[in-house]
Amino acid sequence: MKAMQFSTLTFIFVTLLFLSDTFSQDYTRWSLPEGAKARLGKGRISGNIAYSPDGARLAVATGIGIWLYDTGAYQEAALLTGHTDLVRSVAFSPDGRTLASGGYDNTVRLWEIGTGKHKRTLRGHEWEIYSVAFNPDGNTLASAGHGEIRLWDVGTGEYKSSLIGHTDSIKSVAFSPDGNTLASGSDDDTIRLWDSVTGEHKGTIRHKSSLFSIAFSPDGRTLAGGSPDHTIRLWDVDTGERKQTLDKHTSLIYSVAFSPDGRTLASGGGWPDGTVHLWDAGTGEHKGALTEHRGAVYGIAFSPDGTTLASGGADGTIRLWDTVTDEHKLTLTGHTNEVWSVAFSPDGTTLASGHVDSTVQLWDVIMGEHRRTLTGYGSEVYSVVFSPDGNTLASAGVDATIWLWDVIAGERKQILIEHRSPVHSVAFSPDGLTLASGGDRPGGPLHLWNAVTGAHKQPLTGHTGQVASVAFSPDGQTLASGSHDDTIRLWDVARDQHKQTLTGHTNRVYSVAFSPDGRTIASGSYDTTIRLWDAATGEHKGTLIGHARLRSIAFSPDGGTLAGGSTDGTIRLWDAMTGVPKQTFTGYTRMVRSIAFSSDGTTLASGGWDGTVLLWELSSTMEPLLLGDVNRDGVVNAQDLVSIAAQFGQREQSNADVNGDGVINIFDLVTVAGLLGNAASAP
Repeated sequence: MKAMQFSTLTFIFVTLLFLSDTFSQDYTRWSLPEGAKARLGKGRISGNIAYSPDGARLAVATGIGIWLYDTGAYQEAALLTGHTDLVRSVAFSPDGRTLASGGYDNTVRLWEIGTGKHKRTLRGHEWEIYSVAFNPDGNTLASAGHGEIRLWDVGTGEYKSSLIGHTDSIKSVAFSPDGNTLASGSDDDTIRLWDSVTGEHKGTIRHKSSLFSIAFSPDGRTLAGGSPDHTIRLWDVDTGERKQTLDKHTSLIYSVAFSPDGRTLASGGGWPDGTVHLWDAGTGEHKGALTEHRGAVYGIAFSPDGTTLASGGADGTIRLWDTVTDEHKLTLTGHTNEVWSVAFSPDGTTLASGHVDSTVQLWDVIMGEHRRTLTGYGSEVYSVVFSPDGNTLASAGVDATIWLWDVIAGERKQILIEHRSPVHSVAFSPDGLTLASGGDRPGGPLHLWNAVTGAHKQPLTGHTGQVASVAFSPDGQTLASGSHDDTIRLWDVARDQHKQTLTGHTNRVYSVAFSPDGRTIASGSYDTTIRLWDAATGEHKGTLIGHARLRSIAFSPDGGTLAGGSTDGTIRLWDAMTGVPKQTFTGYTRMVRSIAFSSDGTTLASGGWDGTVLLWELSSTMEPLLLGDVNRDGVVNAQDLVSIAAQFGQREQSNADVNGDGVINIFDLVTVAGLLGNAASAP
């Protein structure tokens, strides 16, 4: 009842946002998936950005949906969700009433800007959609994917025709200002020009590398293209001849855009360039570089009046620039890049998250607010963990170092250097005196450290693949390590000796965890199973089946629940004693990389590929789910078979995917058929 009331209030609240010019900043609770109570971070910026024709809205493509900003105060106006994978491209219709979005879920979606409502979904692409564009009269929408451009009737949503000719992914499409020509840039190293009415192929402009972004000048005479070869090329549209090559970037170029008056061309560079360059569109003269971003610039857009340039980057910021002075005007924050690891502080009030953009974010769990960003780490942060007293945070990642942070001051205390390759996992012993770390290099990637002084204690050798996870037993006497060699190894911490190797997984072991009583070890693998082991004898106790590939597992503090996060974006909760499934959370568009329980067991935190941390409210009275009960009516019967048949062949997250392999198929039918007659009261 409480969840229902909360969802209703959220709906009313979001609706009011579209009827009023006052905007709340409580966006952490907008468009939450069922079971979640807050979202930390707005998701990774995953594609382009676009101004509405009247300049009143700025749309940003992200890993969780489309964010709309009110440009009057540059505050959050809405979050449009519905795509089941990241959004790659957004475009406003010429009248500003409709927004189109294309995503990695192979769909195009149309949204009504006035209400924020989803109007319709356009299906037909077999692969990811990289770019969408309206023609100047707004009646036709072009969408580009792998080798195919589709044209749609915007009014009816009907498919009109396909433009075929490219032999690889089409990364960008653009209509000429007069609407007569559609240009498409592809990974097949060509730009193709098409008659937008007849679909006839008009000509091909050949390039030396892929085309990530193309744009027509406002007069329609020039076509600009940015590519991975670090250059922007300008072509004469009528003759197809190259006019100029602009080459100040030091990395691939994700985006190009002309100013409304056609005098300036802007381009956004990838990693490690991360700059926006400005060019005289007539002469090709370099006018300047905007260098505030700390990572790739995925999208750039001029405001309709030409006074502002917006740029969205992998560093999670949208930066606004004065086009007259080239000065930085404002930064929109809150977007976070891919989350690799999450960890609760011992008192449960703070959550740390490690990100692909080299930052560690600290969040206030009670208020659902961002508290602090720890910067300085030179690479992706793969793992974060608090010391038992909560005063120290350890972070580790790609650059083979481990950083120890003073949590209160937010300052770095020490750097531990011994690994010679990326560090994938770190863990404190229960007494806080020892730190264990596992890395990428086969043969000797495990290291033990004095957590107080930082002194290196001992390397532990034996694994033949990288170590993805390390965990101490509750008494601190045993260290477990999970590896890409498909095994779990147990180590005697006091003697620095190998005790036992647990075998049975048939693919990489990404996560290991001890139960709170220390009697059971759980391991999660890319073979889609969680295996349970007797911690004393190493005996295999059972296997939990139902996940996709496992990235992270965790026991609840009372030991009654085991959670697993998978590559299909789901989190599944299991009764740790019986192995019966209890609940499934489906809030991510892609991989769940890390999960962690709060110390009181009431909250589960998860970090994902989409760039957000979700906080899930856990009920102490969760009833175990009945395997095969697709429609959740408490019994496995013919209706469940009908539900599977109705969704046969689909790849979207659904209860009908009984075996959790990511597709609804014959194996799900066979599984349910074997369970017919089971009821919720069955043991």
